[in-house]
Amino acid sequence: MKYSQLRAMWAITKGSLRAITRSPSAMIFSFIFPFIFILVFGFIGGSGPMQSFKVVIDKNSDTANILFRTITSIDVLKVMHYETEAEMKADLNKGRLAGIILIRKNNTASANPYSLVLKSTSSSNDKWPQLKALLENMVNKISSNIYKDRLNYADFNFNPQTDIETVREYKTIDFILPGQLGFSLLSAGVFGVAFMFFNLRNTLVLKRFFATPINRTFIILGEGLSRVIFQLITAVVIIAVGYFFFGFTLIHGFRTFFDMLVLSFFGLLVFMGFGFIVSGIAKNDSTIPPFANLITLPQFLLGGTFFSIDNFPKWLQPISRAMPLTHLNTALRNIAFEGQSLWQVKSEIFILVIWGVVVYAVAVKVFKWE
Repeated sequence: MKYSQLRAMWAITKGSLRAITRSPSAMIFSFIFPFIFILVFGFIGGSGPMQSFKVVIDKNSDTANILFRTITSIDVLKVMHYETEAEMKADLNKGRLAGIILIRKNNTASANPYSLVLKSTSSSNDKWPQLKALLENMVNKISSNIYKDRLNYADFNFNPQTDIETVREYKTIDFILPGQLGFSLLSAGVFGVAFMFFNLRNTLVLKRFFATPINRTFIILGEGLSRVIFQLITAVVIIAVGYFFFGFTLIHGFRTFFDMLVLSFFGLLVFMGFGFIVSGIAKNDSTIPPFANLITLPQFLLGGTFFSIDNFPKWLQPISRAMPLTHLNTALRNIAFEGQSLWQVKSEIFILVIWGVVVYAVAVKVFKWE
């Protein structure tokens, strides 16, 4: 009977998968940690994480006044400019904009020389109330400075009007779950593969494999396939728990769910390449965690896992945007909440592919069989 490389590979896959499910560290990094964060933020509920106050000045606004000059000089307000009305509307509906500010000049008979209108949507419920309070405080200060010599300086003291449109709610879980899924994939890819292949080498299991007719490529494929199967099962469970228990948004249902799994597969392949590198350069098992943390920790903190990278200092944002986890998290969120297809997030996938090529080129150089 002819020796079957595929059957041998599948035997390795099943054995490795059984070992993974019995590994406490695999269960902790793949299931426990992500679920802890999902449960915490899921029960907190409410709108998405705090964003910076991005605003747009309505094109019909009167800009020759102190209100406009003050708004554009406040540090916590970032005045955005869009090429098209559609782009601005899309960001407003998705909660990326705190609101649109309209400054109108009143007629001379009005008690107030100018009026403010704040336009926003229900997706920015975590932003526009604070923005409205900020504008009210700004107007009061302007009023007190202009009319400080009068007994009654209410001429300029008024509350901004609000025009809030109800749109689909962007919940905390919609931001947190993709980040935790990305974190789970990163941890499993780096720590799981690094420890797995180092231990196989250290316990001479790989050496025993060499005594069999199985090709080295199929050894790698078998071990890697077990990690992929386990982690995709983890992804299914994480998404399902978020959807059924916390109302995680899958805008196109099963199609969105499938696209997230495909994207998770791409991300996991890239992160497994980092694991191969760590297993190749580690001298002993005690050096694996420092090397692995050097790869995972910066991405966990700066890859948009908990907070939008727009909240980071400007000098730090290019570093964050260069990380593969950032692009995976962004693509997962765009697919899940915004309903984009895999083709529409092709730029994020392309960057992941570039990372994959670089990572595996290094992995081939440093990986050791013995």
